[in-house]
Amino acid sequence: MSLILKEQTGSQTFKIIPRSYTADSFDVIGQEGTTNYLVTPTRVDYNDVLDASGLYLSLSKIVTLKEGQQYRLKVKNGSDVIYEDMIFCTNQTIGNGDFTINSGEYTENSTDNDYIIID
Repeated sequence: MSLILKEQTGSQTFKIIPRSYTADSFDVIGQEGTTNYLVTPTRVDYNDVLDASGLYLSLSKIVTLKEGQQYRLKVKNGSDVIYEDMIFCTNQTIGNGDFTINSGEYTENSTDNDYIIID
């Protein structure tokens, strides 16, 4: 599953479950090239409450993205990659069923499933 972020000028926060909980930067790789962002992440629990033993790493940064584009995300600690994912950028409302990445790609085929078994 991809992270879904918006095209905006303000800071965006997203949570990840990394291989290790120390990170200092992340790369966003897109059609225009690679952009590196320095970060100071925080460790949080499921409810975004600061927790030194929380399962999630929360990253907050102003990220330059373009609507309708997909990007590759690499979170790093030094040269070690601790997390990789895809980012999809959309300003559409998410969560109410109005938008899906695969909208219109699946159509249900309503045919009979008759088959013959030959012994």
